[in-house]
Amino acid sequence: MNVVDSCGWLEYFANASNAEFFTPAIRDEANLLVPSVCLYEVFKRICQQQGKQAALEGVSRLYRGTIIAMNDGLALQAAQLSLTHNLPMADSIILATARAQNAILWTQDEHFKNIEGVKYIEKK
Repeated sequence: MNVVDSCGWLEYFANASNAEFFTPAIRDEANLLVPSVCLYEVFKRICQQQGKQAALEGVSRLYRGTIIAMNDGLALQAAQLSLTHNLPMADSIILATARAQNAILWTQDEHFKNIEGVKYIEKK
């Protein structure tokens, strides 16, 4: 199973320099898990940059995976991961989601650089 961090989705949509790194995980829709917080982050960023219609079209791609909503157990696990790894809230929720589903987290966010279960590439 795979979880793609919000920055990975944005890299993919922009066809930026690391887009190819995220492509296999994004295209493997049968094994793609999407934390609901990624919907928020991706929609917000695309909306800011390109408008609401483009944002709606962009997030429609995320719905090809399985959306994982946050629940109380995930929230508590995310809080603990935030404390352990000094992660911001959204990042800790994404990591908690990946761990709860035994998934690999794909990212270019340096916060995750040396964390177990993370497939990291340096942002170019």
